[in-house]
Amino acid sequence: MTIRGVIFDMDGVLTDTIELHYQSWQCIADDEGIPFDRQANEALRGLSRRDSLIAILGDRILPEEKIEALLERKNQLFLDSISTMTPDYLLPGVWDLLTELRDRQLKIGIASASRNVERVIQKLGIRHLIDAVTNVYCVDRPKPAPDVFLYAASQLHLAPRECVAIEDAAAGVQAALDAGMWTIGLGPVDRVGAAHIVLPNLDGVRWSDLGDRLSRLKKAEGRGQKAKEEEEGKGIRKLTNNQ
Repeated sequence: MTIRGVIFDMDGVLTDTIELHYQSWQCIADDEGIPFDRQANEALRGLSRRDSLIAILGDRILPEEKIEALLERKNQLFLDSISTMTPDYLLPGVWDLLTELRDRQLKIGIASASRNVERVIQKLGIRHLIDAVTNVYCVDRPKPAPDVFLYAASQLHLAPRECVAIEDAAAGVQAALDAGMWTIGLGPVDRVGAAHIVLPNLDGVRWSDLGDRLSRLKKAEGRGQKAKEEEEGKGIRKLTNNQ
């Protein structure tokens, strides 16, 4: 099946808002007297805002109204921090890849864990290049469930196998794989090694190269499936002959 669409995660893929999220969560943690550092923040990669807060709280039990207040405060802190974002916040290689995809008439989607994805991509100056914008609040289950990627594919009017997902989080890679998509993981192998292709980042990456690599993977997968079917056929014939 021909690849006709590319679905990006946002944070850590298109732009690096990890530091902005860290600073926002650090304020929340400090106010609540909870130890929090960059390593703890790294563990939040790919999680929704609520799931991130639950992870930070650990075994602390808070009433729902307190949780809602903390979530709202964190969001406001983050909104304040992104108010000064510009296209300069795009990560290296992103603009060139997006424009190449557009020139090649591939559909482009975003499947993010952030509710603020629309605001961020407006600030980045790329909204006009994106065909569909989705986040985990559009679906029932957040990543690592495949829901947000399946929803993004439906918004692009594509089958999941016609899509490539680009992710930087283990939860996101798993979500895309479970959605039945081809996956490109950005970052260390111990984090995104389950992806079909692993790259350090998108700097210098061209779709012409990625498309070729994915085509080779698809052919290899097809040969592997054919060999498996042939072996199963031999087993069935052998069983039949022995009866």
